[in-house]
Amino acid sequence: MSGEAPAFTAFLSRPYRIEWGHCDPAGIVYAPRFLEMFGESTIMLFEQALGVRKRDMLKAQGVVGFPMVDVSARFMRPAAYGDNVVLEAAAPAFGNSSFTIAHRLLKDGHVCVEGIEKRVWTVADATRPGGLRAERVPDAIRAMFEHRD
Repeated sequence: MSGEAPAFTAFLSRPYRIEWGHCDPAGIVYAPRFLEMFGESTIMLFEQALGVRKRDMLKAQGVVGFPMVDVSARFMRPAAYGDNVVLEAAAPAFGNSSFTIAHRLLKDGHVCVEGIEKRVWTVADATRPGGLRAERVPDAIRAMFEHRD
């Protein structure tokens, strides 16, 4: 392996400032905070593509949400208090009821963290234990992410 990151095309790119609350006592970002940042980007990704806030999308689509069922991260460089970074998210790769989103955090053009999260499109179902079930991601939602530069 060359050590280079795989090809990544950002669908969403946003500036972000690392604040003290993201960090451990040494001022380095506490690893679970990256997952929070990536989760925020997932919400923003859908809001950007659909043109509506998440709460409005959930109501309109009749979906409870899209809980995370798998996550991984790879840490290459530290990020610390006061750093101005860029968070990027790729368009979702859709399965049937699931979708996977690749994320990265860059500082000065260098990748600090890469993350992958898998989520499931979830609807209410009173006939099942827990009252939830996975459902196919609607074609209209999928289409919002196709053929975008």
